[in-house]
Order: sequence, then structure tokens, then C-alpha cells
Amino acid sequence: MTDEPAPTTSDEPRPTDATGAAQRRGPLRVGDKVQLTDPRGRLHTITLAPGATFHTHKGYLRHDDLIGQPEGTVVRNTAEIEYLAMRPLLSDYVLSMPRGAAVVYPKDAGQIVAMADVFPGARVVEAGVGSGALTMSLLRAVGDAGDLHSIERREDFAAIARGNVETFFGGEHPAWSLSVGDLADVLPTVAADGSVDRVVLDMLAPWENLDVVARALVPGGVLVCYVATTTQLSRLAEDLRADGRYAEPVAWESMVRGWHLEGLAVRPQHRMIGHTGFLLTARRLADGVAPPERKRRPAKGAYPTDEERWSPEELGERPVSAKKIRRVRRDVGQAPEPAVTEEAATGTAVARPAPDDVRDA
Repeated sequence: MTDEPAPTTSDEPRPTDATGAAQRRGPLRVGDKVQLTDPRGRLHTITLAPGATFHTHKGYLRHDDLIGQPEGTVVRNTAEIEYLAMRPLLSDYVLSMPRGAAVVYPKDAGQIVAMADVFPGARVVEAGVGSGALTMSLLRAVGDAGDLHSIERREDFAAIARGNVETFFGGEHPAWSLSVGDLADVLPTVAADGSVDRVVLDMLAPWENLDVVARALVPGGVLVCYVATTTQLSRLAEDLRADGRYAEPVAWESMVRGWHLEGLAVRPQHRMIGHTGFLLTARRLADGVAPPERKRRPAKGAYPTDEERWSPEELGERPVSAKKIRRVRRDVGQAPEPAVTEEAATGTAVARPAPDDVRDA
């Protein structure tokens, strides 16, 4: 007769639970993010706090009416308007979380995880973290036993991503490392040659890093690039072919169109999620192997004689204001340390010339 483990209820976290799993189960708790859906289908995301209230122009409801209730609860506000309360899914959280840079949409994140075959335990490098949207999908895919090393050039974007990721998982994720710097400088220091299973690049000029990525990838490893414009896509594909260490690249985009469902009135919705970006994948060849010769003939004029040069603006880069970055960092609890002035450090006042408009007055 063998001893069997005692059964556990579905809302009791088990010792083997993956990071963040306990946050997704059980009654609604203080600090949980909750998505409220009104009768017209509009979504509102709140963070539960004792004594707090959620206001609209048609009354308010108390957070205390939700704390301790199961997901799927319907609550009424002071105007008797009903709201359905659920924890937001990852796709909901990504679209509503504070952001500094534009996020990778759920439809593209799902394609990246599936088409790159990001498996549990995989060793993945991600460059261009932005606000952390894709990072969360990759962490879900590699699991606690995997390894995801994210690299971001901008310290302020990295801080926002860290705040969003730790908020979603309820703390630090054991499989995640985050570095600030250029991919070409950081990757050789964190990954030995031929040790990375997957590389995901979300950056302005991914072709500049094909050499360092090829050295890090295992034979058969997958490179995935997310680019916004056709000019980036063309340049990337041609540089991959010219490199010689990658198999023939494959590119595509996806579009999502919802449907209206009302009895027999079943029709496409008027709005859809159209173009967000292009995805390109390429496999790493074994060392010393030449890619098969391409048999198809390119169209006339496909290859111009002079190499075109593109500015960051022409490649689709959109600058983000410093004011917005400071605000978003505060929202995710990653505000920068205040600078120490000479007066504060020494306790003395330093004479400064008055602004021109004051002197003129």
C-alpha cells in the first residue's frame, strides 16, 4: 500500500506552483488588479484597496464590496449599475498597464511564442524590452526552469518594464534577468557561444546585431525579429541572406478581426487590429554549412545598385518625451532617485543669475 498525497483544494497554492500562479487563484484580495465590465462592454481596471471607491459619472462602488469575493462576481454601484469583476488576463493587462514605449500586441506576442517554439526550460535572449509586454509572454513560455535575459538600451524603459513585470507576477521572476546596454556589448558577457536557444529582437536596426546573435545561437536555434516598416523588413532579410549563417528567412504579419454576435445578426465588427508590425524568423545553420542556393529569380529592379541609407525617423522610430517617461516610472513604482544639489549636499546657498524674464521685469 502506497502513501498518496492529501488532496488540495483548487484555491490552495501548492509548493510546485509556478511563479505568479497563486496570484491568479482564490478570492479577490487587497492589491489585486480587477477588471470591471459595465453593461455596455466598457472595461475599467482598478487596484483593490481597503476603503477605496471607483467613481464614474453614474455613481460609485466600494472596493470593500469586492475584497474577499470570488472572480466572476457582479457588483452594483450607488446608481444600481452592474459591473462584472474579473482578474485581467495577460492580454488585458498588457493593453492597460503603464507604458513608456509602444507595447508588442498580444496577437504578435502569441505568434512569437508559437512560431519561435519557445518551450519550457528554453534559454532565450530578448533585446528591446520596451514596457515589458513581450517579456511577460516569454516568461510564461520558458517557465521557472527556463532562462530569459532581457537587454534594453534605455535605463528608463528598463525600469518601467521591471515595474510592470513584477506587478504582474507578484514579485521577481526566478527565470528573468534584465541588463541595460547595447545587445552587442551585453550578449557576449552573459551567454557563451552556441548556448542560446532563441533570440527575439524588437529594435530599430536588428541587422546590426546579426553577427553577435549568430555566435550566441545554438545550431537550429531561432532568431525572431519584430519590425514596423517594409524598409526595415527588406534590409533585414537581405542582410540575413548575405550573412551566410542563417537559413532562408520567413516573414509575415497577422491581423485580428472580431465578430458581432447577436442572435442571427452575426457579422464582422467594424474595427479590427490591423497592421502592428512584421515578424521575421530565421534558423541558425551549423557552423561551416553553406545555405542552399536559392533557385527562384528575383524580379527586375528588386535590388537597386546604390545602397539606401535610412534615418531613424524613416525607419519608423517615434520619440517618447522625457515628461511621459517620468510619469510612467512613477506609476509603476520605479521613480528615479532625486538628484542631490550642491545646496542640499553642503547646506549652503549658491547664487544663481535670475532668468532673463525676471531681470527684464
